[in-house]
Amino acid sequence: MQDERGGAMAGRGVRVRALKAAFPLTVPIALGFLFLGCSYGMLMGTKGFSFVWPMCMSAFIFAGSMEFVTVNLLLSAFNPLAAFLLALMVNARHLFYGLSMLGRFRGLGWKRPLLIFGMCDETFAVNSSVHVPEGVDRGWLYLWVTLLNQSYWVTGATLGGILGANLPFDTSGLEFVLTAMFLVIFLEQWMGSDTGRRGRISALIGVGVSVACLALFGSDGFMIPAMAAMIVLFVLLRPWLDDLATGAAADVADDTDNTDGNGAEGKERVR
Repeated sequence: MQDERGGAMAGRGVRVRALKAAFPLTVPIALGFLFLGCSYGMLMGTKGFSFVWPMCMSAFIFAGSMEFVTVNLLLSAFNPLAAFLLALMVNARHLFYGLSMLGRFRGLGWKRPLLIFGMCDETFAVNSSVHVPEGVDRGWLYLWVTLLNQSYWVTGATLGGILGANLPFDTSGLEFVLTAMFLVIFLEQWMGSDTGRRGRISALIGVGVSVACLALFGSDGFMIPAMAAMIVLFVLLRPWLDDLATGAAADVADDTDNTDGNGAEGKERVR
């Protein structure tokens, strides 16, 4: 009995230490997930769906932008093939996330399926770069980061669903939240100092392909061809885009060296 009790206490201690290490890493994500999840739930509520829909969809789909897209899919004609292809295109990046995390997830037993299912952009960013503190179990740290991030999203979506169904004012135009979110992502891609010329060219490719597919296929059928064309173009152009990124990084390094050199010369002259 004492051995069993000691083992249970030790296991509980491992989980608590991992939770204490994981929680601070997820606090910034919680702020964004609660707000975006709430806006998604409110959107579902204003479309006539019970809060149970965003609660369950955020728990079982857990695919961020795809959940926003699903709102219109549920209100349009039943087309499972188009929905499948659209979900595949929107979330194709997760294929590469999974491949890059194979080594980190190796040997984690029953935790591994949960980690794979719960991987999103933010969780991948934390788990792929976190330095596991000494005395903290790696598997439990990854799992807590994953569970905490998903709980923030589910909580926000559920609260938004409850609020959205009971708002006392006109909510016309609330669906623009998805467009606004993608516009912010586009602006970050365009203006981000770490993406440089490569980021702007990638953004222009996305806009150009979208406009061309909109003209060719119309507003009801352009999404899947546009996503497919973008994936093909980015795969074909990746070596060139990587060269641009390498060149930009080298220019920044040269500028830094020149600045340091000029500063050192100035100090010598002062002396």
